[in-house]
Amino acid sequence: MGEYIKTAEPVSSNFLAKKKEFKVCPATIRNELQELAEKGYIFQPHTSAGRVPTDKAYHYFVDIIFENENNIDKLFSRFIFKEAEAVKQQIENELKMAEDLIRSLEEVSSALDLRRLPDRDDLFEILIKLGPSRMAYDENINLIQRLLKSIEN
Repeated sequence: MGEYIKTAEPVSSNFLAKKKEFKVCPATIRNELQELAEKGYIFQPHTSAGRVPTDKAYHYFVDIIFENENNIDKLFSRFIFKEAEAVKQQIENELKMAEDLIRSLEEVSSALDLRRLPDRDDLFEILIKLGPSRMAYDENINLIQRLLKSIEN
């Protein structure tokens, strides 16, 4: 059922034999699938198709998973914990990028601390103050682009 839920495609006995590494041949899997079909848990949309779970199979699946409240609590707790960890990691990444950007902007700000508008002759001196190399410029641009992309997401 899990493979069908992932792909929304009927699942064949050959697929199960290859991908799930059962220690039986596809014919044995087909026999088991036939038994499940006879019990109403799966059906075959057409002769050459794989099998698809029925409503009865979904109900059985839900009944087994949520059979006792402990299972529900465990599943819910795992889900919440996983989501909280993902959010925490994303926030930490964004804070790190923001810190890097602030540091970079502070460097540029201190380099631009001029009390007057420069003459054309002072342009070269300003460029020297702005950045030591093309690499520092590229790093700052990459940092700003990552921060903007993260904010967009």
